[in-house]
Amino acid sequence: MRKEARLLRNKAVDSLVLSIEFFNRPVERARADSVLILMDHAFEMLLKASIVHRGGRIRERRAKQTIGFDACVRRGLSDGERRFLSEEQALTLQTINALRDAAHHYLLEISEQQLYLHTQAGVTLFADLLESVFDESLSDHLPDRVLPVTANPPQELDLLVASEVEQISALLEPGRRRRVEARSQARGLAIMEGSINGERLQPSNGELDKILDQIGSGRHWREIFPGIAALRLDLDGGGIPFSLRIVKGEDTTPIRAVSAMEEPNAAVVALKRVNELDFYSLGLQDLANKTGVGRNKLLTVIQELDLQSDPEHFKVIRIGGAVFKRYSPKALDLLKKELPELDIDEIWDRRRPRRKNR
Repeated sequence: MRKEARLLRNKAVDSLVLSIEFFNRPVERARADSVLILMDHAFEMLLKASIVHRGGRIRERRAKQTIGFDACVRRGLSDGERRFLSEEQALTLQTINALRDAAHHYLLEISEQQLYLHTQAGVTLFADLLESVFDESLSDHLPDRVLPVTANPPQELDLLVASEVEQISALLEPGRRRRVEARSQARGLAIMEGSINGERLQPSNGELDKILDQIGSGRHWREIFPGIAALRLDLDGGGIPFSLRIVKGEDTTPIRAVSAMEEPNAAVVALKRVNELDFYSLGLQDLANKTGVGRNKLLTVIQELDLQSDPEHFKVIRIGGAVFKRYSPKALDLLKKELPELDIDEIWDRRRPRRKNR
């Protein structure tokens, strides 16, 4: 393992241990905020370690800073050998990240069961990535006893949400004057719903009031939070020793990556449908025609710039038995920007396929 990847992985484990420690602490002061902030940091470090370990870059060309959380998730979703995330795993990551944003930048009240849900799902995902990317067990880094502990773990996602909506409804009963508390309790669910739908959402009081009005009118929670309703919990008692994953329910809209070019303010993944060939609208020959560089030389430039590792630029699309290697208009823009600065002949000479001596 490269030294940089090892140091990043170790830093990730340190933050994970602290996140679990805060979850299990008996004092409530800053507990939930600390859990989410440290869990989010643990994942950013682990994602960067994974990218480096798979031979990818965590710095853009000529950039002074490393890439951010969303860019790490996008690279983890890239096609080919460097891919190490599924869309469902990315959904868990961006939900934790969105809750962390609320805790770090504003206010967040989150129920004990919902905090446990995201913490345990985070620990499970951390263990899954350690195993799939580094071929390591979480128990190699911390004992099994260092896990989130709760007296009342959720068994079904729909029961958890129904219970929280019922509590919010009780706060809205006439004469109670507890709308501020109800608004605060609805914030976590609203953030989770927005994250599932690919929205970078820190809900305003007006948006929360619309949710409260729907709850107060007796509308079913599945209609208010359709994104959450499309998910379920996958529980496994044989894991580390217990694992919890938030996964897509059967017969629901597929989870897909959302392009920042297609929707600039969107999160990384969402429960949405899309015609991918409309977005990845260019083939290699199209790029060659538009840049004036031959196909073979252009392909070595694409390899030099590592475009095929970024889902913003490239995707392998399979339709039946046919395989299409497609590029986005953003890839063309980047090539036009970088080509004048590159020595194409030198790149070709260094990267071109060599014939074996016979």
